[in-house]
Parts: sequence; structure tokens; C-alpha cells
Amino acid sequence: MSPTPTGRLVPTPEGVDLVLTRMIRGSIEDVWASVTESERTARWFGRWEGAAGSGETIRVQMGFEEGDAWTTARIDSCTPPHRLEITTIDENGSWHLEIRLAQRGENTELTFVQHRENADGVADIGAGWEYYLDNLVASREGTPLPSFDDYYPSMKQYFLDQAAAVDSQRD
Repeated sequence: MSPTPTGRLVPTPEGVDLVLTRMIRGSIEDVWASVTESERTARWFGRWEGAAGSGETIRVQMGFEEGDAWTTARIDSCTPPHRLEITTIDENGSWHLEIRLAQRGENTELTFVQHRENADGVADIGAGWEYYLDNLVASREGTPLPSFDDYYPSMKQYFLDQAAAVDSQRD
């Protein structure tokens, strides 16, 4: 399998957003459950534990990373079934992440955003988010999950080019 990268870097006043979009079969409520219920997030990303809701902190076990990777996430905003915004905090620093959902006929459009200060590291990070979102789609469709080896390092140049374009816009 050779997945095609879809992510794009969008300059913002605060830095740059890494934006990925997927059209997912199903109602917005069902897709919301896939991105917020622990037993369903375990199928494509990882399980989580703790109290859900804006202002709460949860622990997420990354189910598709090497080792027993846990990260802490603060729920910054939760507006079911349209928007979830979290900040993860671990030994790698903090990441500000957002998922927005919109019903589009019989499908739901999922927009994933990682808000970043700059494009540093996006060549390595972008492929990971492509992989996880394709995991989400596969888990919902009952198809085999993709292999990360099909995403990285083959997508690295695509994201390097995106970063270079953003950097040239700022010069």
C-alpha cells in the first residue's frame, strides 16, 4: 500500500497549523464516539483513562507506539459532537491538538489540527498523523489497519516541502 499524504501546513499569527482532513462514513454522533470513547479510541490510537470534560486531565496509552507509551492530556475544550481540543504533555514537550467534526450528508468531515509554533519536526510528525487518521477510518470500516512502514519515511519529503514553503512565505 502507498498512502498519499494529505496534510497541509497553514501559517497562522501564532505559528503554523498542521491540518489533515478525512471524510468518514457515518453520523457525526457515531464519529464523535470513535474519537472520544476509550474503548473506541483504543482501536485506532490508544485507550484513555480519567474523567472526561473540559478542564479535566486524562492519561492516554498510545496503543500503536513502541513500548508502554503513556501521555497526559488536558481537555482544553469539549463541545460534543463538534469539537475536541486537548494539550498533551509528556517527555517530548506539549502538543496542542484539535478535532473538528461537521456532518456532510451521510458522512462526517473530520478536520484534525496540530497547532505548532513553527514547522520544525513536521517532516517526522506529519506521517504519524496521516497513519493514525487512516487507522481511524480502517477501524470504522472493519478493514485491516495500515502499516506505519507505508507512511514513514516515504512521506517525509512531502512534509519537508510543506515546511519549506511555509518558511519561504515568512521570509
